[in-house]
Amino acid sequence: MTRLTADTAHSLLTQMLRIRRFEEACAQLYGAGKIRGFLHLYIGEEAIAAGAMPALRGDDSVLATYREHGHALARGVPMNAVMAEMFGKREGCCRGRGGSMHLFDAGRRFFGGNAIVAGALPMAVGFALAEKLKHTDRITACFFGEGAVAEGEFHESANLAALWRLPLLLLCENNLYAMGTALARSESETDLCAKARSYGISAVSVDGMNVGAVSDAMRHAVAHVRSGEGPMFVEFRTYRFRAHSMFDPDLYRDKAEVEAWRQRCPIAAFQHHIDALGLAVDTTAIEHEVATEVAAAITFAEAGTLEPVDELTQDVVAQD
Repeated sequence: MTRLTADTAHSLLTQMLRIRRFEEACAQLYGAGKIRGFLHLYIGEEAIAAGAMPALRGDDSVLATYREHGHALARGVPMNAVMAEMFGKREGCCRGRGGSMHLFDAGRRFFGGNAIVAGALPMAVGFALAEKLKHTDRITACFFGEGAVAEGEFHESANLAALWRLPLLLLCENNLYAMGTALARSESETDLCAKARSYGISAVSVDGMNVGAVSDAMRHAVAHVRSGEGPMFVEFRTYRFRAHSMFDPDLYRDKAEVEAWRQRCPIAAFQHHIDALGLAVDTTAIEHEVATEVAAAITFAEAGTLEPVDELTQDVVAQD
């Protein structure tokens, strides 16, 4: 990693711990019946959102998947608003209508999670094309899983992005399993960068468990795209420690494999790195600060209000 300062280390560690502790709390709240519907946790993948987001400007556009709590928090969406959305409350970032899979904050140019695999990719092409036609230097970043690379939308989007030299960052979070299907069982070519390069797109594979490697790769990728060199594909090799969703019994992964990846926890690894460098970062203080923020978010969400029934058709374009 580029020379790490205490301030940067503090910021990166804080962001990863915010994501981890927020999601651990969500899992407990789901078990208690306070959060309902689908819930896909990002635990194990925190280094990607935490390391990638600082490289983007506030006026860049960000699109994500249904596993997007970490992206939203790292983008600056207030934890209170995210937690209230989990609870389905009006104080949520989508007035409680989006829930876990559809976090959205137009003011922060976070254009949401998407419940459809690869669904955000065509939209990201549209965002990037708009910026190119307006002759701005803004870029669009789209996060998606490796399962999306098997979808037609990926190939159509990659083709157009390369053909039109769009300012688009294709950010693939490869956690090896698309729901319960291993990469090698669903895609004949498992070298995802090779697929991107087949469209003439620059591509790089990065250790997604190493927040420093993520940060360095993102700075390079953002500079490439913003300079007008066309789109770029970044594969973050990572792993989710929890099941695909809270409904998933997780019977398709070997327990030894899961444990081996847990030993590579991005938070613990970064803490060891900080200690080895002798940087003055007070992990205990960060944990306390994060715990306070999470507790306040839960209190905020629980005190929130449900949308009145007579407002449920608000924003509905067509009705019978």
